[in-house]
Amino acid sequence: MNWQKTITRRTVLKLLGGLGLMSVTPSMALGVDPKKKKNDFMDEFFQKNYRIMSKKEKQEAVERLQRRYKKEYGKSVDISTKDAHDGEKFVYLLDISRCIGCRKCVTACAEENNTSRGGETSSQIQYIQVLKFKKGKTMRLEEGDAEYEDIQGPDPDAYYVPIACQQCENAPCVNACPTKATWIEKEGISVVDYNWCIGCRMCVNACPYGARKFNWGKPELPPNELNVNTHYLSNRPRTKGVVEKCHFCLQRVRDGKYPQCHKACPAGVRKFGNLLDPSSEVHYIFKKYKVFRLKENLNTEPRFYYYSSLG
Repeated sequence: MNWQKTITRRTVLKLLGGLGLMSVTPSMALGVDPKKKKNDFMDEFFQKNYRIMSKKEKQEAVERLQRRYKKEYGKSVDISTKDAHDGEKFVYLLDISRCIGCRKCVTACAEENNTSRGGETSSQIQYIQVLKFKKGKTMRLEEGDAEYEDIQGPDPDAYYVPIACQQCENAPCVNACPTKATWIEKEGISVVDYNWCIGCRMCVNACPYGARKFNWGKPELPPNELNVNTHYLSNRPRTKGVVEKCHFCLQRVRDGKYPQCHKACPAGVRKFGNLLDPSSEVHYIFKKYKVFRLKENLNTEPRFYYYSSLG
């Protein structure tokens, strides 16, 4: 048996937790001296949480991932570790009165963020879900139709509501994570360090919006569909047994670009920007329209807002 293929940090942590031995380190459990020279597998196994890595350690982690992806996909993958900029607090707004339910945002998101396409070993993962509601009915997420097929165009008797991670300021998923593998960056975007996720899915259960997705199998991502422009905390290829979610296309945002779903929307219903910038479009919308957030009674304080430009 090749133990490197069967033992990961998450399996060791699960084992130690189940035995009540969390004070025992993974290196002790494996009988390995972490100070000795190791291969890529062991270096990755013992690497720190991203937030406390030095610049050198981040670069070493990136190089390990690049070697793995080159072997797996046959491509050179750029993995950025660019930090958040000062003076930025991002918010997303969506005009539900103009959404046509075309789902182009769903497709564009999947292509940009290297999510699993689905296959024999894994399910398809999509960060965005578009729900259809009959006009005049209250918008209860649990009652929305996610399987509609409006082939002839938008239904005039319905309205559409795209749902994704709400990027909560008081995020239940972050509070639920036992390994601190997920947190909120200073520009307001919640992220996941996939190398520290142990797959316990407590964040999945804690999220009231169904935004977190778990890789039950090895993600199916054909090499010819791989987006090689990535960030360590966002769209780099994932592995089996980790949770992922929307991150506002952090790899694009930190380069001064809009999220890909914003770019793909043919109706212009998506608005994204820095709330701290008084000249931004999002700042203008807050002043002109009445906005609302989903499940506000839960006090999660989402950074994703909805409004209607029709009044």
